[in-house]
Amino acid sequence: MAKDFVTIGEGAGYSGAWLEPAVALAKSGALDYLSLECLAERTIALCQLSRRNDPHGGYDPNLKRRLAAMLGTCRQNGTKLITNMGAANPMAAGQLAAGVARDLGLAGTRIGVISGDDVLSTINPAEHCLIENGRPLSSLKDKIVSANAYLGAQPLVEALAAGAEVVISGRVADPSLHLAAMRHRFGWAEDDWEALGAGIAVGHLLECGPQVSGGYFADPGFKNTPAPERIGCPIAEVWPDGSAIITKLPESGGLVSRATCIEQLLYEVHDPARYITPDVVADFSRIEMKEDGPNRVRVSGASGRPATDQLKVSVGYLDGYIGEGQISYAGEGCVKRARLAGETIRRRLAAAGLPLQEVKIELIGFDALMGRRLSASRPEPAEVRLRFAARTEDREAAEAVGREVEGLWIAGPYGGGGATRYVREVLAIGSILIPKSLVRPTVEMLEA
Repeated sequence: MAKDFVTIGEGAGYSGAWLEPAVALAKSGALDYLSLECLAERTIALCQLSRRNDPHGGYDPNLKRRLAAMLGTCRQNGTKLITNMGAANPMAAGQLAAGVARDLGLAGTRIGVISGDDVLSTINPAEHCLIENGRPLSSLKDKIVSANAYLGAQPLVEALAAGAEVVISGRVADPSLHLAAMRHRFGWAEDDWEALGAGIAVGHLLECGPQVSGGYFADPGFKNTPAPERIGCPIAEVWPDGSAIITKLPESGGLVSRATCIEQLLYEVHDPARYITPDVVADFSRIEMKEDGPNRVRVSGASGRPATDQLKVSVGYLDGYIGEGQISYAGEGCVKRARLAGETIRRRLAAAGLPLQEVKIELIGFDALMGRRLSASRPEPAEVRLRFAARTEDREAAEAVGREVEGLWIAGPYGGGGATRYVREVLAIGSILIPKSLVRPTVEMLEA
């Protein structure tokens, strides 16, 4: 007898997520769909840089490893795999997936490739300013490395309708990966706003993987997470009205509770009554969550209103360099010695006239996170680590920062040790809005 709900698992949450919980989901989750959400804003910009160096690259570097570990199990269990690990080069990712399928003896596997989110050649920088700081996009000139629009679920639904067993995309809004599975299974229309809003709520609960099943939750003695070393990834059992049960594999560690679900629901949400996605403006303000047994939370009450006529675009651009040096001090007076060391470096760099736009001096383990005012009321620690960092447009100036910190070995307060230094290029992320009419997603089918 066919079940009247659809079962969706989320096996990632970001590019570097643990692989083992996803493999367990594929093996034992009895899933209709398994999603791998791996594409943070900075990730796709880094992948665009990778593609510049290698036209055949630009997809998530962990794609082959993940597919090799779970594609065979997914095919055996009839689970469709949906992921945005195509990043900056979905077609190359699709071709790699076809190769992995052949290597596993899975000839005939149908792979849907979603492209069209890359709008770098489409946008006119003179017409846009970054939402975050109002800076004209045109002022960045040749520093822009990526511009990717957040696609919605529709092209993924089309790929599934065409028979895709694996769907690989670039930039798709995180909850839309899961919404696509619901729309395909239940036949929800593009303008069924109530259903889409409910589906986005479920997708949002799933999108960060183990974050909703006890990850990023533990606070020993206040909020305890059982067996975090075996933490499981989440599963949603979704009904045609968009209500759902959020759960996990019973043998896995972690915790699915009303508290974990509420924390995840509020994650990255500015206005719960108006959560804007490419598919729908979702309303989470009347959601109800009730525990329905151990590690089972029933979610209902989300709704939605018509989607806007714009799409958010994540813009990656080069924004100078950060030069950094670190050195440790220990024992009595370590805080005063570390502060003297930091002030010594600040004066030396100022005397050199280096073009530093921003300077950060902090004592890791003392004032790095909470600031000097709060730290002043704390007992002195037994050890601190000085971090001196500066941002600049000049790479040589950035390199000088680390050199000066390293020089504290013999030209600074006594007792310094463990000095390190490095320079990194800053890849900044900003956002703009563009009309949906400028973005034309495509669906291409490959066969292993």
